[in-house]
Amino acid sequence: MSAIDRALGALTGAALGDALGMPTQDLSPETIQADYGPIDRFYPPGPHQVIAAGQPAGTVTDDTEQMVIVAELLAEGGPFDPVAFAHRLDRWEREMEARGSLDLLGPSTKAAIEAIRAGRPPAESGVGGITNGAAMRAAPIGIACPPTSVSDLVDQTVAVCQVTHNSAPAMAAAAAVVGAVSAGVEGADRTEALELGRAVARAAEAVAPPAVGPSFTARWEWARTYLGQVSDPARAAYDVVGTTVLATESVVVALALVELEADPWSATCLAAGLGGDTDTIATIVGAIHGSTSGVEAFPASARAQLAEVNHLELDELARRLLVRRSTKS
Repeated sequence: MSAIDRALGALTGAALGDALGMPTQDLSPETIQADYGPIDRFYPPGPHQVIAAGQPAGTVTDDTEQMVIVAELLAEGGPFDPVAFAHRLDRWEREMEARGSLDLLGPSTKAAIEAIRAGRPPAESGVGGITNGAAMRAAPIGIACPPTSVSDLVDQTVAVCQVTHNSAPAMAAAAAVVGAVSAGVEGADRTEALELGRAVARAAEAVAPPAVGPSFTARWEWARTYLGQVSDPARAAYDVVGTTVLATESVVVALALVELEADPWSATCLAAGLGGDTDTIATIVGAIHGSTSGVEAFPASARAQLAEVNHLELDELARRLLVRRSTKS
C-alpha cells in the first residue's frame, strides 16, 4: 500500500466519520436509536437534529471544513502561521453565519480568536482551551510530518494547535492523533500507530501548560483497558468515559475505539452512533483507521456519496501534504 493510499485514507476516513456523525451529533444514544436505528450508512438529519437540520445525507460538518483549512495552510509550505490560521477560522465562521449555519466554532477556538483580536500572542491565546477541536483537525499534521522523532511531532503539533488549544489535555489529544496518523502513513499497522500516538501524547502533555482536570494520557490508558473489559463498550463509552467536547472524554473514547474495533468502517459507524460529540469522535476514528488501512478500506459507495455531496478534492490535498512530508524526511 502506498503513502498516498494511506494519506488519502486519513483525510477520507476523517470526512466519512464526520458525515456519518453529522445527523447524530449532540444526541443521546436513545434518540439516535429512535431516529435512525444502527448507524451503518449516511443519514439525513432526523427530527431531533437541530444543528445540521436540512443537510443532505453524507454532508460533512465544521470538523472536516476546519481540517481542510489546516491541510491547505500546511500544504503551502514554510512555517505554519498561527495568526493566519486564526484569521482563516474567523473568516470561515463569518461565512457560515452568513449562510445561516449553526455548525460553528467550538468554545476553545472561539475564545482564542477573540483573544487574537484583542492583541494577545498565539502562545497565550489558546491557554485554557481543553476541548477536542485541535484533535479533530489534526490528521493533516500527521500526514505532513514523518515519524522521524517524537520531539519533531510534538513541535509540529504545538505550532498548529497552541493558538486555540494550548493546554496539556488538548495538546496531548491532538498529539495522539498526529502521532498515530504519521505512523500510519509511514506504513505502521494500527497497534504500532497507536503506540506512537501514546508516546507523542505523553511528550506533548509534559510540555504544554497544565490545566485543571485529569491527565489525558492517564484517562486514555484507563479507558482502553476498561472498555476492553465491559460487555457493551459503546454504552460504557457514553455512560462512563464520556463523549462530550472535553478532550479527556471524546478523544479518549475515539482512540480506545480504534484499538477495540479492527474494521475501519465498522469502527467509524460505531463511533457515529455513540451519542454526544459523535461527528468529532467518528472523524478521529476514521482518520487513524484510514491512515493504517488505506482509503480502499472504506466502502466505495460511501466514498462516492461523500465526494458527490461535498466536492472536497481530498486527493490533491493528500498529495500536497506528502510533498511537505518529503521535505522533512
